[in-house]
Amino acid sequence: MKNYLLNKNYILTVSVVITLLFSIVSCNPDTAQNVEKRNWELTWSDEFDGAAGVLPDATKWTYDIGNGGWGNQELQYYTNRPENVSLDGNGNLVITAKSESFGGSSFTSARIKTKGLFEQAYGRFEARLKTPYGPGIWPAFWMLGANNQTVAWPQCGEIDIMELKGHQPSILHGTLHGPGYSGGNAITDTYSLLNDRFDSGYHIFAVEWDTEKIDFYVDGYLYQKISKSTVNTKGEWVYDHPFFMILNIAVGGTFAGFPTSETPFPQKMTIDYVRAYKLVN
Repeated sequence: MKNYLLNKNYILTVSVVITLLFSIVSCNPDTAQNVEKRNWELTWSDEFDGAAGVLPDATKWTYDIGNGGWGNQELQYYTNRPENVSLDGNGNLVITAKSESFGGSSFTSARIKTKGLFEQAYGRFEARLKTPYGPGIWPAFWMLGANNQTVAWPQCGEIDIMELKGHQPSILHGTLHGPGYSGGNAITDTYSLLNDRFDSGYHIFAVEWDTEKIDFYVDGYLYQKISKSTVNTKGEWVYDHPFFMILNIAVGGTFAGFPTSETPFPQKMTIDYVRAYKLVN
């Protein structure tokens, strides 16, 4: 168990405050932050401790399997093989996209989710990870409404905590999809690193979600606030029920474009941890 997770009632420590201050100074020195201080209590986590080559904890994660484009013209076949998703023995989970023929597709990858195992309405949801890169590579840490099997997308709601286009490895996208604001009409904003890339080191991607708003953070820096009132000017606020978390690397697709001869494979997303919190009154 990592030494920074002390117990099941882990509360965000001063390190997050330090990260926030550092982000304000180094990433956007001309912007004053007015971030509400909150007391978060851990409700769920995976620290990915375990032997190299082992699949992620089956009590915490399940899989999407197959190809067919996933509604976005994606090219990969999602598997549950250790070659595509496994622990590295150093406290990380690694999702690997490979260029290989499998199940009628030219690429393989993995998409894991907490659906049916952990779902929560409201709170803080975060992951510390290092992204892959390259044309046609589309990594994401995101959430779907847990009612997605009975209510069609986008009515179930979607919160994209982190996604990026592999050919733009310095630009993060944070997005909401819902009725009236989905696909190309989604509510979204970006955050750009200065003289750095998200694949060159670990970063913490998070949202803080309550009944009136969803705030988007990178490394403790609040870069986007989406209020219920803003959403209601475009469509319907559908963020009042439990959501589950998803991690994946897509290859190709309408968002990131398609791989080229310059896209290096394999590509890896290395995840140090995933955590969820609830607000303590």
